[in-house]
Amino acid sequence: MREALEDLVTANRILAREGIVDSFGHVSIRHPDAPDRYLLSRARAPECIEVDDVMEFTLEGAAIDAGGRKPYAERFIHGAVYEARSDVHAVVHHHSPGVIPFGVTGTPLRPIMHMCASMGTDVPVWDSRTSFGDTNLLVTNMDMARDLAAALGNRPVALMRGHGCVVAGGSLREVVFNSIYLELNADLQMKAHTLGEVTFLSEGEVQAILTTRGSFTFERAWERWCRRAGRPYDARPMEGPLAKL
Repeated sequence: MREALEDLVTANRILAREGIVDSFGHVSIRHPDAPDRYLLSRARAPECIEVDDVMEFTLEGAAIDAGGRKPYAERFIHGAVYEARSDVHAVVHHHSPGVIPFGVTGTPLRPIMHMCASMGTDVPVWDSRTSFGDTNLLVTNMDMARDLAAALGNRPVALMRGHGCVVAGGSLREVVFNSIYLELNADLQMKAHTLGEVTFLSEGEVQAILTTRGSFTFERAWERWCRRAGRPYDARPMEGPLAKL
């Protein structure tokens, strides 16, 4: 359990160091011993988070033992995704600047580079106004969160109009990797659009890339990001077709 908590702290520090989160945004993991619960920090800037900040929640967002700690108002995003997706073991909600324009302009965010293939070719945009009218755009209850999770479906990413995005994955390393490369793709796509017509990755190319991607890819990136964030690197066995390269 301690290892999982340290990894969650590391994920927060990495996302902050790489510019995906600032004072806001959060990352969670499904509880390793209780799949109907999840672990998420108290409401604090990700760069500042320590192990003692991590809280345990039910899928409905109730804290098991708050101990005077204030939770994130948007913790419901995490619970709704875990509730809807048994394959998801980590969730990130962030407002990285590159993705915001694609949620408000009608221009779809699509994969432009092989390293960014994990976003998939179909990135939906969830608009809170559609079902909930004029709000402050924060997802502060399970009704809104479940609506967002439904828009996400079985995809890895959904944008949130005027707000940010939610990224879901099978592991903490995967979801951090996907969050960082989603921002990179957004930046590259905007630059490419200024030059002319863009040739995006096809569905077949995305699938070919993902079938050759294993834990080796995530581990190699995680080690570098740990060093950049000043966090210890805990090596994991590497798997997949590239593991021996």
